[in-house]
Amino acid sequence: MNVIVSAENNIIFGPINSRRFGMSLGVDLSPSIKQCNFDCLYCELAPSATVDKQVKTISVDEIIKELSHHLNDKVDVITLTANGEPTLYPHLNELIDEIDKIKNTTETLILTNSANLVYDDTYNSLLKLDQVKLSLDAISEDIFKKIDRPHKDIDISQIAQKVIAFSKEYKGKLFIEVLFVHELNDTPEEVKKLNDVLLQVHCKRIDIGTIDRPPAYPVMGTSYKELHDIAMAFDSSLPIHIASRVHAEPNNAYYSDEEILNTLDKRPLTMDDINLLFDEDSKSRLDKLLKTEKIVIKNVSNLEFLVPKSNLTRKRRK
Repeated sequence: MNVIVSAENNIIFGPINSRRFGMSLGVDLSPSIKQCNFDCLYCELAPSATVDKQVKTISVDEIIKELSHHLNDKVDVITLTANGEPTLYPHLNELIDEIDKIKNTTETLILTNSANLVYDDTYNSLLKLDQVKLSLDAISEDIFKKIDRPHKDIDISQIAQKVIAFSKEYKGKLFIEVLFVHELNDTPEEVKKLNDVLLQVHCKRIDIGTIDRPPAYPVMGTSYKELHDIAMAFDSSLPIHIASRVHAEPNNAYYSDEEILNTLDKRPLTMDDINLLFDEDSKSRLDKLLKTEKIVIKNVSNLEFLVPKSNLTRKRRK
């Protein structure tokens, strides 16, 4: 049985200027305790036993009341998240309907580990949102269980198939996130399995990252160079974006004009990527290529990518 608790005004946080999603106003659907069906190695929250339902919940009325006090026209997205997994919130469908009544032009976004997509009620509720970010860290069952430490009976193959199906039915902006852990899901074999699944997913962007904050368990993230190598291993038609840079160390390598064009043709980069990868001479070469319009800037979901002008006509492989 769910116990209704008072959130004591800890439901809403922000707004925070998110580089990926714009000005975000967060809604914590489990503000008092961690309630999650995963116990991920890399979680920034303390380790905890997994659950398949929330035992402490807050009412839809309380959420809407608090949200109404904080919402304004400067907010780009209302982000549904949780001290745990937001899709465990038992009144999610009703909450989305009520938010839609007050949000005006602000869009709705949820950050989910994807596990509950296997349930029709969650799947259908998420179809109503303007933006959805699904996590998918591994495809191999053993790697998935090591990294995400899921609640019993959660099957990654079922999740992957639902992610594919959802992406084909969903009409909003879909984002996929993959978090890489050193010597677990960063192997060529696992990257290939992720690649094969992601080629079947229709999404705006695939964010790949690594551990940026102190993790729940003693595991290590990958280096930025390793992340870049992983990005290059994915099919060039996939909209890969390296999202994690908090502890990134510059690589400062030399790139000729041809190498710059070839690199950007294979994988478009942001200026943050450029600053980490290129030495000063290569940055000067890039600047000249921009001025001569051999390289142009392409805006994709709030991020600016540098791409060869010829790349703009590239078609995604079916």
